[in-house]
Amino acid sequence: MDSSSASVSDETSGERGGCCSSPSTRSLVDTAGNLSRSVSDVSTSFSSEQCSSVDHSGPFEPAAAMAKLMVDRSPASVAASLSRLSMKPRADVLDRRSTDDEMELVKERFSKLLLGEDMSGGGKGVCTAVAISNAITNLYATVFGSCHKLEPLPAGKKAMWRREMDCLLSVCDYIVEFYPTSQTLPDGTKVEVMATRPRSDIYINLPALEKLDAMLIDILDSFQKAEFWYADAGTRSFCSVTSLSSTLSSSFRRSMHRNEEKWWLPVPCVPDTGLTEKVCRDLQKKRDCANQIHKAAVAINSGVLSDMEVPESFMAVLPKSGRASVGDAVYRVMLGADKFSPDFLLDTLDISSEHDALAMADRVEAAMYVWRRKASGSHGKMPWSKVKELAGDDDDKNVTLASRAESLLLCLKHRFPGLSQTTLDTSKIQFNKDVGQAILESYSRVLESLAFNIVSWIDDVLFADKSIRKLSDNLKS
Repeated sequence: MDSSSASVSDETSGERGGCCSSPSTRSLVDTAGNLSRSVSDVSTSFSSEQCSSVDHSGPFEPAAAMAKLMVDRSPASVAASLSRLSMKPRADVLDRRSTDDEMELVKERFSKLLLGEDMSGGGKGVCTAVAISNAITNLYATVFGSCHKLEPLPAGKKAMWRREMDCLLSVCDYIVEFYPTSQTLPDGTKVEVMATRPRSDIYINLPALEKLDAMLIDILDSFQKAEFWYADAGTRSFCSVTSLSSTLSSSFRRSMHRNEEKWWLPVPCVPDTGLTEKVCRDLQKKRDCANQIHKAAVAINSGVLSDMEVPESFMAVLPKSGRASVGDAVYRVMLGADKFSPDFLLDTLDISSEHDALAMADRVEAAMYVWRRKASGSHGKMPWSKVKELAGDDDDKNVTLASRAESLLLCLKHRFPGLSQTTLDTSKIQFNKDVGQAILESYSRVLESLAFNIVSWIDDVLFADKSIRKLSDNLKS
């Protein structure tokens, strides 16, 4: 699973910030953006309105009226300016605009879910589970796709995230399971009836995910005022304006950008003296919190994926032997060692990139299911946990290899926490038809990606602070 990209994080595009964007500069930019939107709204209203009642008795000064609109955006001022332009204020339309837009958005989402993303209406869309999973993934990309900094989430995007997630998660309120209970009739007779309650996996995991979601938003909101700032990745001179700035600016890009391969990301900047001890402790505390949230989201996601059924399409293309899948060298280590150590095996392998790690994970996972299928061949369709218990005492070679492959796969995912989804995980999500599992899997996946990104952003700031302190000490000495 690609926590850094989220299939989800990979869809993001880099922001283009200005040089040393200070709070005052950002406020000016935000003000300019609001003014621009106001003029756009007025222009749209003007073009759509029939100007049949224009009064030509006096001089017409559209430039002055538009200038007033740009200065004062209050409803009273807008109505007065529109009156000067001989236009109807249309206050009722302006008041209803936000509500109507939200309702249209809900209708659009609801329609796409019913159509299964098949806009032709021919019934060839995906199932409901996949449609909801895609909706949560796309919503995450829309809201957090352009976020690459430790800063509060814009109010509009935060409202969109909460509103649409509440709508998508409301489906879980109607996913229930039956359980037997007794009921006493008016005449005193006790009868056994079936009652409903929330499905156990949703009842346990969904409140936990909502809590993790709120904690991550709170972490971002806590960076309202920070000692560090960001500069565009292509800018060379963006340190604070002090005597040390000119000396450090030429080497800042090389020394303080922790992810050289992600050149489009904004670069964190810190004061020449570094961050204060209090800020560093606070950053470390938030990093630890986000890291724990990431681990919790990974655990929930892994549990949901393991409960999903393995698609027949995946089992049909498995190799004939697990040895052919993992290779002779890995097979000999897995079979010959008395005490198998997955960490030692990974140290001996040449895994230098995420692509190599993902390819290895696919091969190990395929071999694991080959050995599981051979071990459970004589036990019918019994669950693997039962097969493992029954065959464990017989020292079955296939059971041993399957268990060691599972531990190797877990160790590989732990060593590469930003690993993309394996072929099996992708197949499970694609062919899953359980709506509850689809919601839990996609929700935990996007939270895992967000938590991973927050940890990475904090590491970038701490790395910049460490680098600037080191450079400062070298120059002083």
